[in-house]
Formats: sequence, structure tokens, C-alpha cells
Amino acid sequence: MTPPQRQRRFPAQEPSARPPAEGGAPATGNVTGNPERLFVIGGDGGGERADIDLVTLIVARTDPPASATPEQAALLRLCVAPLSVAELSAYLSLPFSVVTVLLTEMLAAELVQARAPIVRQKVADRSLLEAVMHGLQKL
Repeated sequence: MTPPQRQRRFPAQEPSARPPAEGGAPATGNVTGNPERLFVIGGDGGGERADIDLVTLIVARTDPPASATPEQAALLRLCVAPLSVAELSAYLSLPFSVVTVLLTEMLAAELVQARAPIVRQKVADRSLLEAVMHGLQKL
């Protein structure tokens, strides 16, 4: 018996020939497929970074200014509603470290606001549980 063959959802695309970059060297892409390297997007990142983790919620304060980079404008458009840094990283296909550098710059410019995630209590409030229990008993 032969094992079943896997079928692809999308047919394989032929690799296209990329034009050589400046200086004659072949273009190299990063995670996003752009020829820029990640340090071009995130800057040098040598300064202090904001205390941001994967579950920190980010909310835009303003619309993207004309001076914003394409990545910053995309972040501001996505953050109309609160989104976590992990979601932003996934939506933009950028590594967490690059998104952290971008968000640090935007926090300093007061374009976005960082919120701590909502942490649930380890022990539920007794009065709330009793109110729910009494409500269920009345049904």
C-alpha cells in the first residue's frame, strides 16, 4: 500500500528572478519580503527601549502624520482598537524586536499609548460568585 500524496492548497509558484540591488549584489529579502534589512526599518535600536512585552496592549492616539514611516503608519492604522504587541508583530510580519523599537519611538513621540493587559484575579470575588449562584437558583 502506498501512502497518500499530499495535495497543496495553492500551486507552487515559480521563483521569479530578482533584479540585482545597487552595487551588483543580489537582493536579499527579510521576513516581509522587502529588500530592506530590519535595521533600516527599526533604526539602530541602540537607545533605551520601552518596557513592552508580548501582551502589552497598544492604542493609537492620532492618525498617521505625514512624516511617519510606512511601518509606523501601518501600526497606527492597526491600533485604532487595542491590539497586543504579538498581534501587531504577526500582522506586520516583523520580528518582535523590530516592533518594540518602532513602538518605543512612537511612545516617545506620543503617537501611541501602551496599556498593561487586564490581569484576572487568581481568586474570584466571593460576592460575585454568590450573586451568580442566587441568580441561577432563581431560574
